[in-house]
Amino acid sequence: MEALKTAYRFGADAVYLGGSFMQLRAKSAGFTDEALGEAVAHAHSLGKKVYVTLNCFAKNEEFEKIGDYAKFLHGIGVDAAIISDIGVISAVKAAEPRLEVHLSTQANCQNYMSARLYHDLGVKRIVLARELTLGEIAEIRAKTPATLELEAFIHGAMCMAYSGRCLISSYLSGRSGNRGECAQPCRWNFSLMEEKRPGEYFPVEEEDGFTAILSSHDMNTVDFVDQIVDAGVSSLKIEGRMKTPYYIATVTRAYRMRLDGADPALCARELDFVSHRPYSSGFYFNDEKYAPYNDGLYHQEKRVAAVVLGCEKGILTVEQRNLFSVGDRLELLAPGLPGEGFAVESITTLDGESVARAPHPRQILKIPCPIQAEPGDMLRMDYIQ
Repeated sequence: MEALKTAYRFGADAVYLGGSFMQLRAKSAGFTDEALGEAVAHAHSLGKKVYVTLNCFAKNEEFEKIGDYAKFLHGIGVDAAIISDIGVISAVKAAEPRLEVHLSTQANCQNYMSARLYHDLGVKRIVLARELTLGEIAEIRAKTPATLELEAFIHGAMCMAYSGRCLISSYLSGRSGNRGECAQPCRWNFSLMEEKRPGEYFPVEEEDGFTAILSSHDMNTVDFVDQIVDAGVSSLKIEGRMKTPYYIATVTRAYRMRLDGADPALCARELDFVSHRPYSSGFYFNDEKYAPYNDGLYHQEKRVAAVVLGCEKGILTVEQRNLFSVGDRLELLAPGLPGEGFAVESITTLDGESVARAPHPRQILKIPCPIQAEPGDMLRMDYIQ
């Protein structure tokens, strides 16, 4: 719920999330039915939307529940369901034709004929395959009905498999990536072993000694997101599965600022402040295959220190998220504003005790701040490993 509210606060028009059934997130990340109703009510109070993922590839026994779940989603006001499986699309439209359906990227729609067919089945929006170039997207837009919306991913993790449909995790760990249980084996280090020499492992090195040969880049389109819009895409999607509120705030804000006309270089710089693998433009220019190097490591320049709960007479009430101390320099992360910094002059507990450090997770503290802040803003600081 915190991540959802953060996304709206920092510029998202809609949030896609998993519910209690057929979603591809860890079970702990799925919204309960009750929480989902609260999420929809909160979104609609802001004039925002909620899209719920039903993007597992269904097993036979799951079709008994799909109809009732579709009716439930429509009943609480969910704005659309995101679906991969063509059978699930059919079952949802039969049970609750009023529930808007979006086609998941996992359906791997790569051409205008497929897009037309899905539209004929009742799909309102196609979340396009990540493998498409800008030119291919423009052609799909030109050859499909105006009533069919197109959505594309603009930032975040890219699975090394075919639009996210991967069997490596199932094979190596028994956890299916297509059922929301991926163990991410493509991030593991691999070595080469010759068949007749068991136990002798030879490194498979890309560069500088790294062996994460399957680890894909993270997509970053902030420099050319306007070209994606010009290609005919009406909805821009940030991959945020299992991400922290700080990540969501920073990335959403960067793209919101970019689309609203901010300096592209400033927006691009913001994206270095969150944890990410090396960035890539994906397949939009058909050049991903020419840039295979990836060090397999996560990079990050800043981290969240605290979340603002209130501000009164120059004193912030904050909830600690990472260790910070008196003398540290913090930076305010607020919607649509360049980050302003200040030095921590003092830290006080709710009991009035003055402390030099804030080491306790989620402790409520008070610190003086010369910058006006609002609840939901964040304080961040340099990330030192």
